[in-house]
Amino acid sequence: MALPIYLPLGLGAFLFGLGLWGALTRTNAVRILMFIEIMLNGVNLNLVTFTRYYYPDQPAGPILTLFVMTVAAAEASIGLAIILQLVRSRGTVDVDKVDLLKG
Repeated sequence: MALPIYLPLGLGAFLFGLGLWGALTRTNAVRILMFIEIMLNGVNLNLVTFTRYYYPDQPAGPILTLFVMTVAAAEASIGLAIILQLVRSRGTVDVDKVDLLKG
């Protein structure tokens, strides 16, 4: 029994929406980073779903998903390093209190 296409697409859209909402409404840098990762996972789920249903014989979708996951891991490590440096220098993870680049 095949899974209907609207279920994984709906879950992917929900994850993307949840990540977008969280990234735009939170001020904690770690939470913003986590919500961005949720958005990327929603995109990956939709990419794998479309590939599975429309091009089941081509491995392009899962390969591209692995590439996105690799870039997301690099982005998370760089983001966490920036946040760690921010905490060491400012003592906070609140992005509203960081005004280092403001003119």
